[in-house]
Amino acid sequence: MAFLSAQDEQAVKSEFTKLTGPVKLTVFASELGSETNAQTVALVREVAALSDKLSVEVLNPFIDKEQTAAYGVDVTPAVAVEGAEDYGIRFLGIPGGYEFANLIDAIMVASSATPGLSEATRTALSALQEDVTIKVFTTPT
Repeated sequence: MAFLSAQDEQAVKSEFTKLTGPVKLTVFASELGSETNAQTVALVREVAALSDKLSVEVLNPFIDKEQTAAYGVDVTPAVAVEGAEDYGIRFLGIPGGYEFANLIDAIMVASSATPGLSEATRTALSALQEDVTIKVFTTPT
């Protein structure tokens, strides 16, 4: 089952022509998990097929325990988006619906290694004394 319409595929392909560096998408999903695990793997593979700069690795958190722990993932499905380095971008749950645009944006940012923050935001962030974890929760309702 395809997740993207032909029109959506073309729009994403067009956006992906701006990718500057490779991006690795690591999906954490168990075959014994919910249908959402399989859907997440299929969606990420479909997206990755739209550019030769994207690669996909699927890890089973019950088998690949060390790698899963290294990514800090404790729920499935999850997707890690990495560019030249791991910037800590994670999607918990299927990045579809409202989250799909955020997945594409995350891929673009990871590829360029440029977060696109204003100078005021960069200044404020540079004043932080310790690492901060930001979690954004969304719901389709």
